[in-house]
Amino acid sequence: MNKVLVVDDDKVLQGSVRQALEYHHFLVDVADNGKEAVAAVYKEKYDLVVMDVNMPEMDGIQALVEIKKHDPSIIVIILTAFSNVQDAVKAVKEGAYNYLEKPISSDNLVALIKRALKARSLVETTAFSAPMLSLGDGQNDGKFVGESNVMKKVFNIISKLAKVNTPVLIRGESGTGKELVAKAIHFNGPRKDEKFVTLNCGAVPENLIESELFGHEKGAFTGASDRKIGKFQYADGGTLFLDEIGDISPAMQVKLLRVLQEKKFTPIGSNREVSSDVRIIAASHKPFEKMIKDGSFREDLFYRLNVLPVYLPPLRERTSDIPHLSNYYLNFFNSHHGLNIRGISPEAMKIFESYSWPGNIRELRNIIEHCFIMESSDQIEVSSLPSTMFKAKSSNEKDDRSESLIDIEEIQNSVLNESDKSGDSTKYQVTVSMKSPDGTKLDFQIAKDEFEKEFIIQALKVNKGKINQTALNANIPKKTLLRKIEKYEINPKTYY
Repeated sequence: MNKVLVVDDDKVLQGSVRQALEYHHFLVDVADNGKEAVAAVYKEKYDLVVMDVNMPEMDGIQALVEIKKHDPSIIVIILTAFSNVQDAVKAVKEGAYNYLEKPISSDNLVALIKRALKARSLVETTAFSAPMLSLGDGQNDGKFVGESNVMKKVFNIISKLAKVNTPVLIRGESGTGKELVAKAIHFNGPRKDEKFVTLNCGAVPENLIESELFGHEKGAFTGASDRKIGKFQYADGGTLFLDEIGDISPAMQVKLLRVLQEKKFTPIGSNREVSSDVRIIAASHKPFEKMIKDGSFREDLFYRLNVLPVYLPPLRERTSDIPHLSNYYLNFFNSHHGLNIRGISPEAMKIFESYSWPGNIRELRNIIEHCFIMESSDQIEVSSLPSTMFKAKSSNEKDDRSESLIDIEEIQNSVLNESDKSGDSTKYQVTVSMKSPDGTKLDFQIAKDEFEKEFIIQALKVNKGKINQTALNANIPKKTLLRKIEKYEINPKTYY
């Protein structure tokens, strides 16, 4: 439940706003002036502040500045009289989300608050790619979800870009969350009430990209049976997100540069110029510096887009954020699937933190959902992780953990330790015959098979026949355990 602070020296208005918000299930506190508001924000965690401008002791503008210094994540909505709109505009420049003119309609106020909270949720969602503010779930103290210093720098840049209209270039590997950052910039910026339009340049054939961007007239080319409005015209007043901009041809780069410089374009087959008031946010994983050197990307377009660059580092460079991101997805999938998985075991988390994550945040999300499907206990264990996490440990180091048993001493010690934990004083010893059935020679394969079978039987006994528990405590991948049980015709039910 979101917590709101209502600040106004007019007790009647203060009370009516409080009543309207409580009716819509907000938790509401009140303050009579800016000074009290600042003190309240330092004492409590608020999601949003609704505040008047003209108040005694400290006015709304001064209080806004202090509140934003303390916690930039707090949304501030300013209330102002009709004659004082200039102060409200000034407040927006200082970081207020928006303003409402008095007299206030409760419906308009609630609608604005819901839009503001939704906009902030987009910023929070960039926890997938950048450090985020409070998740707003009542279980977070309001600090960044991502703790790495590099992510805090990214978030600061996003906050600055949200306040201006300059073009933006977001760079990073696939799966780092570039589109989420673009949405966060748009929905927290001056164009937040206008359209956010997306075009994946890499998914559009080269002969159609110009039509997609600028539109065409009827009969402009074969197949143009109707007039079409392009993305630039459709997004007028809002933001156009050009994903994978590094894939467009040099000829199209020239036309795009002209639109950025002159704010005009000409549809295909037309003689008329169309004005364009669109903010461009572009993204790509391509190496632009190399492309500029070999002539496949224009240097002037690159610098036109790269005014204040946003670089999203891969997940392998921000391993300290993995536990925070994992918890975010645990909460998400618990809600989505109606389950109650309470966390990730320390052993599984070690694997998460040592894995290279070639698919970045997108892969993390998919793996956690995979674990939700596979896991039968109340936390994610090593046994529910996909085999790919064990196979890709290092290009120079063969890790066949998913295909065979781990080091024999390590496994045996694991079982012996587990028997100690259970209070059973019996030490399960795994003995292996050192001769082949005819007694003539040593045979490694026979000894290995004998050890595996006996070891699995002892592990199942210790763990009372439970497959998941045996896989975890004996450090055997679940798939391997099931395969060996089938191979040696072992019945786990025997050990329940």
